[in-house]
Amino acid sequence: MIHLENLCKSYKLRGHRKVVLDNVNQVFPAKVSVGLLGRNGAGKSTLLSIIGGMMDPTSGTVHRAGNISYPVGFAGSFHGDLTGAQNTRFVARIYGVDTDELQDFVADFSELGKQFHQPFRTYSSGMRARLSFGVSMGIPFDCFLIDEVTSVGDGAFRRKSVEMFAERRKTTAAIMVSHSTSLIRDVCDAGAVLEAGQMYYYDDLEAAIEHHEYNMNQKRPD
Repeated sequence: MIHLENLCKSYKLRGHRKVVLDNVNQVFPAKVSVGLLGRNGAGKSTLLSIIGGMMDPTSGTVHRAGNISYPVGFAGSFHGDLTGAQNTRFVARIYGVDTDELQDFVADFSELGKQFHQPFRTYSSGMRARLSFGVSMGIPFDCFLIDEVTSVGDGAFRRKSVEMFAERRKTTAAIMVSHSTSLIRDVCDAGAVLEAGQMYYYDDLEAAIEHHEYNMNQKRPD
């Protein structure tokens, strides 16, 4: 379970203050996969980073119950001078899982081959996504934070990623950001829409998608 309490986030953009979260109060239930929808720049990735502890809110609190993943696809989770294998072992120690087991799992899942033992800074965006997704899927999180990672890479890897995530979500929760409503429909149970700093949560996923699509057909609010 994740509880957002009076959550605010703003920052300066070209001399003006942009508010992406404006006193948001919301509970994300345990064992529910939520599709997080919104326009580009609405604050979806920012919210995942705040929930995952990678970014501080301007004010407000995130209450977390259980083991929450880092935002999958977030390159800042890894050290550029360490190899993929070394980064994997480092993350395993942080989360208290077996280092050898996680390394073996990620090496097999990511299909990075020899590049798994090369520095992370040499990776392409697709290779970084493969490593990030593989590491997260190998750790028994109570809630996964997924940020467009399955849109990176070739078709075969995307299919494998969706299948792996579908297996994990049988016993866990997730908050997923994706511009693909078909993917959201495939893997999510509920939906939340971010618009002009406000969050609108729907137990009915189709109602969330309808709200989002309506917003996309309207003029962007100032």
